[in-house]
Amino acid sequence: MKIKLISDSTCDLSKELIEKYDIEILPLFVGVGDKNLRDGVEITPEDIYDYVDKSGKLPTTAAPNIDSFLTVFRRWRDEGYEIVHFNISGDFSSSYRNACLAAEEVGGVYVVDTRNLSTGQGLVVLYGAELLAQGKSAAEIAEACAAVTPKVEASFVVDSIDYLRKGGRCSAVAALGANLLKLKPCIEVIDGKMTPSKKYRGNIGKVILQYVDDRLRDRDDIDLHRIFITHTRCDDEIITQVEEKIKSYFDFGEILETTAGCTVTSHCGPYTLGILFIRK
Repeated sequence: MKIKLISDSTCDLSKELIEKYDIEILPLFVGVGDKNLRDGVEITPEDIYDYVDKSGKLPTTAAPNIDSFLTVFRRWRDEGYEIVHFNISGDFSSSYRNACLAAEEVGGVYVVDTRNLSTGQGLVVLYGAELLAQGKSAAEIAEACAAVTPKVEASFVVDSIDYLRKGGRCSAVAALGANLLKLKPCIEVIDGKMTPSKKYRGNIGKVILQYVDDRLRDRDDIDLHRIFITHTRCDDEIITQVEEKIKSYFDFGEILETTAGCTVTSHCGPYTLGILFIRK
């Protein structure tokens, strides 16, 4: 049986990785004003920055409806494929629930709740792609990917909490204190939910390098197969410094850089950066 891998657009995989591993992307929707636009197809992160700057409002995000999933799933099933579909954490979006309802109707579709977002989700997708290359069945891929999700370590450091505040994820009082102190929080994904952890202070470039040190120092539990550097609007110099910092700690098989898509951009804003990897 032929197998097709599909992911919703929050996986933040680059065009090159999507093409290399032959992954279909099913876009979420981003609402700006009275328009509902397909993530990565009809709207980009730069469009979001422009919208926020001009309106002072954040866009909204919405999951694909059941019909969107049915259309894609049936197309591949009609061509004789079984499907493994990867979703943003079910705690972040109804995308997972809608995919499961569509899968139940179509049959031959295995839905994986990655319990993550961005390239935390992308790591699980690529893990599935490598299992597919090894000849694993759709059921085996889905089971193994579900088992690896608790081992994914995803975190980001945020330059400004303005987007978090506008999105209702940070109270006005907390925002005032953070802005006065110029605090830059680290956000971790734990058990499928975003959780604030350490708070940094200072220039975002120095903060990012300190954050990388904190995530990698004295670790012996990291799978060195690959690591993602995923960011929003960070300049090339910072990215290069982060890559060199990572190399000073570990010899990863792959260090992959991606720009975060509309979901992370909508919540975190520009100059956000995370390193994401799988633990042993």
